[in-house]
Amino acid sequence: MFQIDPNWFQVDPWLIVIVAIGISAFLAITIIWGIRAHRHQASAGREDLIGKTAIVKVALEPEGIVFFKGERWTAVSEKGRVEPGEEVIITKVDGLKLYVAKK
Repeated sequence: MFQIDPNWFQVDPWLIVIVAIGISAFLAITIIWGIRAHRHQASAGREDLIGKTAIVKVALEPEGIVFFKGERWTAVSEKGRVEPGEEVIITKVDGLKLYVAKK
């Protein structure tokens, strides 16, 4: 008849220690990253746009189109005409319209 050897079912104590250390390290890193993510302020909306640089696509005289972070925006130049290809700085946001000044 077939006999089961009790040594087959023993777990090496070092294996238990290594697995416990690995799980503890994973949990510690996950908790630290989670805390860091919650401490950072989200950057979105009007506050994120002001002061950034956009590129003029359609001449601003005073209204036209600018390109910012892959999006086309309607923009108004605060000081005179701005030619396509020039860079402008966003100074104000009003709804979906940006107010810009030459860089």
